[in-house]
Amino acid sequence: MANTDLTRIPASRVPVTSQGFMTREWYRFFFNLFNITGSGNANSGLTTQDLAPAYTPQKSNARYGTFYDTSTQTASVINTAYPITLNSTDITNGVYLGATTSQVYVDRPGIYNFQFSLQLNNSAVTVQNVFVWYRLNGANAANSGTKVALAANNAAVVAAWNFVLSMAAGDYFELVWSTDNTGCTIEAAVASAPVPAIPSVILTVTDNIS
Repeated sequence: MANTDLTRIPASRVPVTSQGFMTREWYRFFFNLFNITGSGNANSGLTTQDLAPAYTPQKSNARYGTFYDTSTQTASVINTAYPITLNSTDITNGVYLGATTSQVYVDRPGIYNFQFSLQLNNSAVTVQNVFVWYRLNGANAANSGTKVALAANNAAVVAAWNFVLSMAAGDYFELVWSTDNTGCTIEAAVASAPVPAIPSVILTVTDNIS
């Protein structure tokens, strides 16, 4: 195997030539390279492994997170804003839940895609409405609200869409909801064969837009 001390490229600060002649450092580099590659012979015995740089695994720079909630979320008062909580983390790198588990933080600036689904249910005997929007650092985001009409008598609807946000390091995102009837819930269900458990909320975050 090649001696890496002999084939180490001189530092960038070392000039290739000085006063019309090749500098000692670069001459030594090329001379050693010439020798270990066979001194001009076709069969040097040097393998591609000798010349290949060592592989150094690099930690991914991607930021992402997958979160969900296993509890049913209710509104005790109508027409009142309730941050939507998340009590479980699936995978995460640089995106994480805060001490207040409705708050999803990012650790570096970027463009983030927040995708979610809510398992909504209406136990009232008439059609009722649920409203969903988001907050950034605790402030309601303008023009982010959506109304979802739920049919009566335990009708279930999945509300799912996404928000793409420009965020700074340390910013946090929150989903928020309200309803005009306390019979509306964000409902979780335990596993019942052949169906796995149904979280009340699923939220995925990626910074794949950059």
